[in-house]
Amino acid sequence: MGVISGPVIGGNYGWPFAKSMLDVTSYGYEEAEYFIEGEATSYRQVDGTEWGRDGKWQAEPDKSSPYKTRLLVYRPTEQERFNGTVIVTWNNVTAGYELFGADSLEVLEGGYALVCASVQRAGIEGLPPVKQGLADWDSERYGSLNIPSDDFSYDIFSQIGSSVGPDRDFSAPDPMAGLQVKRVIAQGASQSAGRLGTYFNAIAPFDRSFDGFILSIYFGRGTPLQVGDELVNINNAQYNDSPADRLRGANVLRDDLDQPVFIVNSELEAMACYGVRQPDTSKLRWWESAGTCHVSQQSRAARKLMADRDKLITVDADDGINAIPIGPLYDSAFYHMHRWLSEGVAPPIQPRIDFEASGSIVRDDDGIAKGGIRLPQVEVPLAINSAIPLKPDIFAYLGGSSHPFSKEEVLARYADRSSFLKAFESAAKLAVEEGVLMPREVARLTKEASEAWPE
Repeated sequence: MGVISGPVIGGNYGWPFAKSMLDVTSYGYEEAEYFIEGEATSYRQVDGTEWGRDGKWQAEPDKSSPYKTRLLVYRPTEQERFNGTVIVTWNNVTAGYELFGADSLEVLEGGYALVCASVQRAGIEGLPPVKQGLADWDSERYGSLNIPSDDFSYDIFSQIGSSVGPDRDFSAPDPMAGLQVKRVIAQGASQSAGRLGTYFNAIAPFDRSFDGFILSIYFGRGTPLQVGDELVNINNAQYNDSPADRLRGANVLRDDLDQPVFIVNSELEAMACYGVRQPDTSKLRWWESAGTCHVSQQSRAARKLMADRDKLITVDADDGINAIPIGPLYDSAFYHMHRWLSEGVAPPIQPRIDFEASGSIVRDDDGIAKGGIRLPQVEVPLAINSAIPLKPDIFAYLGGSSHPFSKEEVLARYADRSSFLKAFESAAKLAVEEGVLMPREVARLTKEASEAWPE
C-alpha cells in the first residue's frame, strides 16, 4: 500500500494540472491533491498460458520498483452530500499530458467523489519534442514524481483505488477526508480504457480494489502488461498500418468475474469492436451511440479552454469533425453503475448499431448510422454526423466528420425553427425515458440545437 502525503499546495502555478474548469465549491465540493509513493509491482503472463481472444488471461507478479505520483480528488464537503461511490479515473496520456473528466455534472450534482489518478510515465515526463508532462509543467510542484515504467501502472492504479476505498488507512492524511466510502468504480477512456481492459482480464481476478468498471470509447483490445521503457505515443513511427487496423478489436472481456462492466462506445469504437462484441448479461452492459465519434467539436473546444488556462501547446483540430459529443452518455453511465452497485438495478439494455455482414455500418439515405443509441442530434438532425474521417491520418480518424444540411434542406425537413425545436426536445426527453440521457441535458442540448439552426 502506498503512503499518502498532502494536500499538495504551491508550485509555479498554484493549482493542480488540468484541474476542473468549474467552480466546484458552488456544488458543495472541494478539490485536493495528494501524492502517493511506495513500492509497485509489475506483472507478467504466467508461463504456459494463452493470452487469447477469450480474455481469461493469467498474470503473476514480476518485479518491484519505487514510485511516486499524484491523485487529484474532488469530494463533497459534507457526508450527507456523499452518495458513497468513488470513481477513480485512469488519466489519459495520449496527448503527451493528462486528460480526465473533472467537469462532470453527474459527479458534482449526484454526490460522487472523483479521484483522477496519474499512473503512467508519459503523464509525468511528457512526450518529445514539446514535453508537457507534470514534471516539466510545474517542476516545483511535481519534480519529485517518478513512474519508472508503465509496467507498474496496473499496481499503482490498484494502490490508489485501495487508498480511497472503504478499507483504507484512516490515519491522516485521508484523501476522502473521513467520508464513508461504500464502493469504488474504475473508469478509463480511450487508451486508458484499453489499459483497464487488461486490468480487468488479468489483474482483477486476484485484486479486488474496484467494485465495477466503466470503459469509455474502448477499442476492444487490451494493452500489454510489459512495455519496458516505451512511452505511449500515438505518433510512434513504428505504426505503418492504418488507424482502423491498428485499433481493431482483438479480445473480449472475461465473463467469469463478479464485478460489473459498462462499455460506452461511439460509432467509431463500435466499428473497431464489431468482431469482439459481447451480449449484455447480468454483469455486462454494452452501449453503442450512432452518429458520434471518439472526439467532437465540443470536447475539443473544452480541452482548448483548459489548455489555454494551463498554457499548453495543442494541435489545432480540422474544421468539420463530428459535432455530437458523447460526454452526456458518460454521465448516464456513472448514474447507472452507481445504482447497479448500490441498489442492484441493472442499466437498461440499449439497441446496437446495425452492421452489414461485411462489418460496415448500415446507413440511411442521408448517411447517418442506423440502430444504436440515438441522441436527439441524430434523431432530429441538422447535419450528417458520423465516424467517417475527413482524412486518413490518426487524428482525423478519431474526429470523424460533420456535414451540415443546407438551409434549404433544413427548411424542407422542419418548416421552421419552432417545429424543429419541438421535435428535438421531444427526442431528448425520449432519450431520458430510455435511460441514456440525464434530465439536466434536455435544456442544454435544446439550447445548443437552437444556436445551430441555420440563419
